[in-house]
Amino acid sequence: MPMPPTRRGAAAARLAAAVAAATAAGLAGCTTDALEVTSPDVITPDAVNNAAGATAVRNGAVRDFTVVYSGTQDGFIVATGNMADEINATDTFFDRLLPNERNTDRNLPVQDTYYTNLHRARAGAGRAIRQWAQVKPVTGATPANVAARDSLGELYALRGYTESFFGETYCAGVPFSDEVDGAITYGDPLTTAQTFQRAVASFDTALANATTAANRGLASVGRARALLNLGRFADAAAAVAAVPTTFRYQTYHSAATAAQFNGVWNGLSVPSARYAATTNEGTNGYNFLQTPADPRMPWAPSTRVGFDGSSRNLPTQLKYPTNASPATLADGVEARLIELEARLQGGAQADRDAVFAGLNSLRATAITPAMAALPGAAPATQAAAVDQFFRERAAWLWLTGHRLGDMRRLIRQYGRAANTVFPVGPVATRAGSTYGTDVNYPIPFVESNNPKAQGGCIDRGA
Repeated sequence: MPMPPTRRGAAAARLAAAVAAATAAGLAGCTTDALEVTSPDVITPDAVNNAAGATAVRNGAVRDFTVVYSGTQDGFIVATGNMADEINATDTFFDRLLPNERNTDRNLPVQDTYYTNLHRARAGAGRAIRQWAQVKPVTGATPANVAARDSLGELYALRGYTESFFGETYCAGVPFSDEVDGAITYGDPLTTAQTFQRAVASFDTALANATTAANRGLASVGRARALLNLGRFADAAAAVAAVPTTFRYQTYHSAATAAQFNGVWNGLSVPSARYAATTNEGTNGYNFLQTPADPRMPWAPSTRVGFDGSSRNLPTQLKYPTNASPATLADGVEARLIELEARLQGGAQADRDAVFAGLNSLRATAITPAMAALPGAAPATQAAAVDQFFRERAAWLWLTGHRLGDMRRLIRQYGRAANTVFPVGPVATRAGSTYGTDVNYPIPFVESNNPKAQGGCIDRGA
């Protein structure tokens, strides 16, 4: 697919302008082809409309996904954890404070950037898919064709994750616009269910193309996650039945440049951090930072001070101990948790017993060294079994971007009241503030340039 010109940088542009000015001065009054030069700071569409160009575009799409998932201090993991009960804002910017307090606003520039980056990753994956299918050999049984088809499957899977992220992060009403050959097609606002259905369709196509265990596992877990958000529990369990517990798909980070840093580390673990891992947020948040630490939620005390200058002795999360730590997007533990949640829907004591045994099996086999079993016996009531299951799920999936979606599901699918799921009461990091009632992010004002979506949210419910 022809690509729009890509700017290489302001310095190159200034150089080009200087060269053009000097040439014009030396040849004033002359007519010559020497003036018809190709601008050195523009990559034309034809230059990347080939196999090598498609690889570069594909790599860029993967990079954009990594940035918005785990690569900035305001990416998906941090932004959703901040509204949930995993992370506190220790900043002075309302862009980060208000989501933490669940009093969001459509005009928060930092959150505008996250929203834009998420659309950039989604649209970039779509652009890479179109170009890849045009210039790469994705049909046939040769090793090169099979590998190309597998990469196409990965791109579809990453697009599916971005679509799921929109459903988990935002209110109903997110539109999905697209641009092809410079022409923009504005998307209509979608309900939350429609957003997850869109994600399922992307994952279906990913599975139709993926040929390796890695990308089939990625697509299978992603598809099950979207189905879980739709309340299709049995379908979600079936989607991950073939995924081994040892499976893991991670995003890559590096200490080479700040742009490659792990964003959770960068947001929570540096001096003057703008965020901090939290525990018992409000009066009812989960006790994530236990003593001694739960090995699934490792942390250490510190004397670090937050960016606000008043948040002191910030706990340091150790799940991402360095700026080069990888981040898990999907794994076999999540697959087993999805299966157990589906079993829990049976509602009988035999189902609760099976889920209890499955949770203990994960504790014994999915972490080294093995953890002690849960105390006692399986809960005798469904409400207690749901409580136990979601506490275990929160521990296994801590700081991976699942918590906000799970809290919303507790309201939407399990009938819990929002004030029993989300933090309530005084906000410890900002004197005089109390938690509000928001359970998701609003669609930012920047989306108002879409004539179909100028009103923002169509529903703020879970």
